[in-house]
Amino acid sequence: MRLGLLVFVLLSIVSCYGCARMNAGTRMTASASSSEKPAPVSATTTARVDFPTQIKPMLEAKCQPCHFSGGKVYAKMPFDRPETIKTMGTKLFTRIKDENERRLIRDFLAQE
Repeated sequence: MRLGLLVFVLLSIVSCYGCARMNAGTRMTASASSSEKPAPVSATTTARVDFPTQIKPMLEAKCQPCHFSGGKVYAKMPFDRPETIKTMGTKLFTRIKDENERRLIRDFLAQE
């Protein structure tokens, strides 16, 4: 029980750290070394939010196992599908409390 909780907490921290880095307004280039600072993203450039790499991992960390394959409510609300998230909209915020994660979801919902 404790091991499962520890694994869950560690995965949550890692996923939140990744989201915070993605939302920091910076982008690392492939040739940049770890000692170099990331190049800032232009304020006029709006990066598209990618469901499989940005939204889905965040939801897996918070909504697993119920809303993913084999879960209790997967048949009604499968969170591994972008159309479900677009249908739910900001109702997801009952579970998503972090403002950076909420902003990422809002940006995803605003995309066409």
